[in-house]
Amino acid sequence: MRSLKIIFLLIICFLFLQCSKRSNPTSYQSPIDLAKVEKKLVSSNNQFGLKLFREINKTEKYSNIFISPLSISMALGMTYNGTDGETKDAMHQTLDFGDLSIHEVNQCYRQMIDSLTHLDHQVEFDIANSIWYRLCKLLPREEFLSVCQNYFDAFVKGLNFDDPSTEDTINAWVEENTNGKIKNLLDDLLDSLTIMFLVNAIYFKGTWTYEFDEQETKDDWFFLQDGSNKRCKMMEQRGLYRYFENEAFEALDLPYGDGKFSMSIFLPHWGTDIDSLIAEFNQENLNSWLENLSSASLDTSDSVDIYLPKFKLEYGRGLNDVLTKFGMGIAFAPGAADFTKMYQVLVGYAWIDTVLHKTFIEVNEEGTEAAAATVVEISLGPPVGLMMKVNRPFVFIIREHQSQTILFIGKITEPNYE
Repeated sequence: MRSLKIIFLLIICFLFLQCSKRSNPTSYQSPIDLAKVEKKLVSSNNQFGLKLFREINKTEKYSNIFISPLSISMALGMTYNGTDGETKDAMHQTLDFGDLSIHEVNQCYRQMIDSLTHLDHQVEFDIANSIWYRLCKLLPREEFLSVCQNYFDAFVKGLNFDDPSTEDTINAWVEENTNGKIKNLLDDLLDSLTIMFLVNAIYFKGTWTYEFDEQETKDDWFFLQDGSNKRCKMMEQRGLYRYFENEAFEALDLPYGDGKFSMSIFLPHWGTDIDSLIAEFNQENLNSWLENLSSASLDTSDSVDIYLPKFKLEYGRGLNDVLTKFGMGIAFAPGAADFTKMYQVLVGYAWIDTVLHKTFIEVNEEGTEAAAATVVEISLGPPVGLMMKVNRPFVFIIREHQSQTILFIGKITEPNYE
């Protein structure tokens, strides 16, 4: 009889240990002691990222979307240091820097790199920046390169842009700094006018604080926006998670490592359109929702059954159109853009030719692996007045010079050629 009691107690202890492993709550502290100025940049970056996400969603309603506001902001933040005049003002407004000075912006990026990459020893998070410039008579300003090295830890290298292997060199750097997840970022992007690439790469790998059991993953249905459904691999577990809901959605926080990073999931209620929810994703609303999550009770009565599909996604798009819509169009305009803080332009003018962003994410029972890379391509043209790009409707005349006889005259509004 005594031995049965001992066995019973051992079983109870084992079950208790299993439950405590699964439901030991992670405290949401604020381990980064941000100064007032640095909080402003975090808020600016978040505001810019949410605005970007909302705008992209307008044109990709039925597509998967995955962007890294931090990656885009850092690449453009380095570029911002090379601007002046109206171009600087336009980028300042687009990136929502508010009343921050350029020196304060740079200091904040420096603090973010130092803090975020050493925050949780159980989560791998790396940020890398680089600048690659064309080796020619016109070289970047030393002051500009120095700022990017000091505040963004930018790796700087001059290359022969006429060498076909140049793109391979830069792509290899991106691939290395995203743990092989972002390949071929520069896909025939380099041309004869390109003089610089400013690149950011981010890599994240976090293990769930409470991992999902692979044995519990089952085939299930996922319901699409058009009313159809498809099969997915649905992970499942029960635990104590921070959770809340309102009239539009329910939300839950899945922590990584020791809880300094997490995935916050916002699931619209049945009948609530996801696009209408995304339209409400602004800084004020998100702050309120995340505050509700952070303060949510972790009593045993709040244990939650969570079903989450495994997924893997690669995403990429150019951002010229969105950034132009946000007011940064002058930076893309040859002859109007001012990058004289980047180059001492005496015989030409520089502009942003392309902003390209690529991402990767995989979510499974173990955790999440994600990566992002952003490249800003700077091009240089001939002096203003010496370049004519016939890229709009035009009139043409074929004439004889001595008598000035017009042989043919025409107008082209759509240059068909078959």
